[in-house]
Amino acid sequence: MTIFSVTPNHLARAADTLRGGGLVACPTETVYGLAADATNPLAVARIFEAKGRPRFNPLIAHVRDLEAAERHADFTATAHALAQAFWPGPLTLALPRRADAAVCELACAGLPTIALRAPSHPVMRGLIEAAGVPLAAPSANRSGHVSATTAPHVHDDFGDALGMILDGGPAPLGVESTIVAVDKDRATLLRAGAIERSAIEALVGPLHAHDGAGVQAPGMLASHYAPRARLRLNAAAPRDGELYLAFGAEARAAARNLSPSGDLTEAAANLYAHLRALDAMGAETIAVAPIPQHGLGEAINDRLVRAAAPRA
Repeated sequence: MTIFSVTPNHLARAADTLRGGGLVACPTETVYGLAADATNPLAVARIFEAKGRPRFNPLIAHVRDLEAAERHADFTATAHALAQAFWPGPLTLALPRRADAAVCELACAGLPTIALRAPSHPVMRGLIEAAGVPLAAPSANRSGHVSATTAPHVHDDFGDALGMILDGGPAPLGVESTIVAVDKDRATLLRAGAIERSAIEALVGPLHAHDGAGVQAPGMLASHYAPRARLRLNAAAPRDGELYLAFGAEARAAARNLSPSGDLTEAAANLYAHLRALDAMGAETIAVAPIPQHGLGEAINDRLVRAAAPRA
């Protein structure tokens, strides 16, 4: 069995695996990540191979703090303000990559920018500290599939192909980090996520919209986060043969409810686990109730739209 409890011995073993160029799945506060030494091109290549991920899709490099991040990217006053306000936590900054950055070019998909995050989850922070290197860690699932929020989800996708999965319990937030690109003092939202737009805009003013030119950060592919079943969005009720993913107290005939109380934080935490559960029930189509667009609803709807998109 490849699932290990989080103990000092297992953390030390995981750090040894990472330093040796191997992969370790571990919890973060957002979702489970598939970690590798971000400075090692061969290790990073193993992430792309294991996930079946296209190499034009960049990875996030996870670092301990702002001081460590500054070794890899150029920070403006705006970028500093965002890092100081939201790190450690679920904010990723896409910034101009320093010429002497140790994070390998493959992790950045050949872009002149680098995606950086200082996570808050104690297991991920402990791994970064013990390994002594930044860790590239996309979500620990097959590329395009529903993200993993528990260690068994990771095992469902990879079986025993991964040598080590650290089980730190369910990921608390359940959706990926918010990604903001900062070019000089212009801040652009690349991916809605676990930090609400309003919290960021309260600090730096209105965020610019991405111009749609290319994949500049993880989670920007049109089809992503998808279960096997098809999704029908904004459904008031299920049709014959559909399973219903509800939201709120008035839901009827619901196979799963993201939040009976209408709490968007609870809904975000449940989203991927419920999609996986409905898939496991054999649904051909999952009908999804309307989700409010404010607050964390922006991130939830982003994931649902990509999950419902036509697949290659």
